[in-house]
Amino acid sequence: MFHHVTVLKEQSVEGLNVRPDGIYVDCTLGGAGHSELIASRLGPEGRLIALDQDDAALANARIRLARFGDIVTLVKSNFRYLKMALKSAGVPERDGVPQVDGILFDLGVSSPQLDEADRGFSYNHDAELDMRMDREQALTAKEIVNGWEERELADILRDYGEEKFARKIAANIVKAREKTPIETTGQLAELIKSSIPAATRRTGPHPAKRSFQALRIAVNDELGAFEEALAQSIDCLRPGGRAAVITFHSLEDRICKTAFAKEVARCTCPTDFPVCVCGGGDGRLRLTPRKPILPTEEELEVNPRARSSKLRIAEKLG
Repeated sequence: MFHHVTVLKEQSVEGLNVRPDGIYVDCTLGGAGHSELIASRLGPEGRLIALDQDDAALANARIRLARFGDIVTLVKSNFRYLKMALKSAGVPERDGVPQVDGILFDLGVSSPQLDEADRGFSYNHDAELDMRMDREQALTAKEIVNGWEERELADILRDYGEEKFARKIAANIVKAREKTPIETTGQLAELIKSSIPAATRRTGPHPAKRSFQALRIAVNDELGAFEEALAQSIDCLRPGGRAAVITFHSLEDRICKTAFAKEVARCTCPTDFPVCVCGGGDGRLRLTPRKPILPTEEELEVNPRARSSKLRIAEKLG
């Protein structure tokens, strides 16, 4: 069973301002919690297109969302191909670009992917080093750990995991693999642990947490895919449509914050004007609200994995 506790569910769907006859996109179907809530607010004229590249997530969603019938379309796709997926789903276009009323991103890895040992995402289970969200893709964590150069490994751990001991870990990985291949999450977790000073290991999260995050991001090109998809989503929103983005670490949030800020309408009126008459300049978005929404204490008690989450919402201007 694909069981996943949905983060910031009510807040993100409220932020989309769902209309019964609107067209909405869940770019990260996962456990289908967000999709189920969106679909429950649609009428017979509405439509939901939900994307995921994980076959287990799609199989679960077919069961969970079956009662909504034809208003839900499931698509196996990486969200970096958002426009292509919407075109294939027959979404109406304007100037060759599909147009929808709301788009949701819930980034990161889902609970089943973390909890199922054979997926190779977790340092808490000993399993084959995999970390692929789409098991049909070729690149795995095992290939990166055993085949990439020391400098490349250090760059990944530093840039994607913000790991300050990246060079030491990378050097020890290369040294260890010269004797025998590193094939399991347990091997890698122990190697990382031994590369970090004992005093540091005694405080903070699991010593392998940042490195495993970095490898997962590299295997799935998560940041590159998100940057591409977010840019496409802004193009695909109708005037009045909204994008809601839930991020779980600073790298994702920085991409979202920067992309939104670049598109936010800014007043260009002279400072002595009593009211704005320019309509906000050339920007295509306004933030609703201006600051990110954080999980409540009640939600954190139920789902501690929500602690680092942030929700940003932007509306397309006419």
